[in-house]
Amino acid sequence: MENFKNIAEKNKIAGEEFLKKNANNEGITTTSSGLQYKIIKDGTGNSPALTDIVIVHYAGTLVDGTEFDSSYKRGKPAVFPVNRVIAGWTEALQMMKIDSHWQLFIPSKLAYGSQGAGKVIGSNAALIFEVELLGIQEQYK
Repeated sequence: MENFKNIAEKNKIAGEEFLKKNANNEGITTTSSGLQYKIIKDGTGNSPALTDIVIVHYAGTLVDGTEFDSSYKRGKPAVFPVNRVIAGWTEALQMMKIDSHWQLFIPSKLAYGSQGAGKVIGSNAALIFEVELLGIQEQYK
């Protein structure tokens, strides 16, 4: 339990320091929630609504560069409802337009928080994603 607390605190500090420095980098926008993003390519299509299903390609890393997931490596885009993913994704996707390519910098509170996820994403970990919004499917009820 002590080790878990140490890792959680280490991740919290590393994430906060990373995001604080990153906020000053060129092209970074920080929203009121603390989400940071950089537009690599601005799309021209529609933006998805909260109840839409999106088609995306993405790669996710920890702030130290450790990759934990990639639809690119699987060779198949991911398809999921906008409101059924971590809060940082939900917020960003609704601002993106089809054919956009953004880099997201997500504080722990908008990601997996103190729970972490899987074996790689530890407690209080901030996350970085490359996200391409390829399309929007029909809305679901």
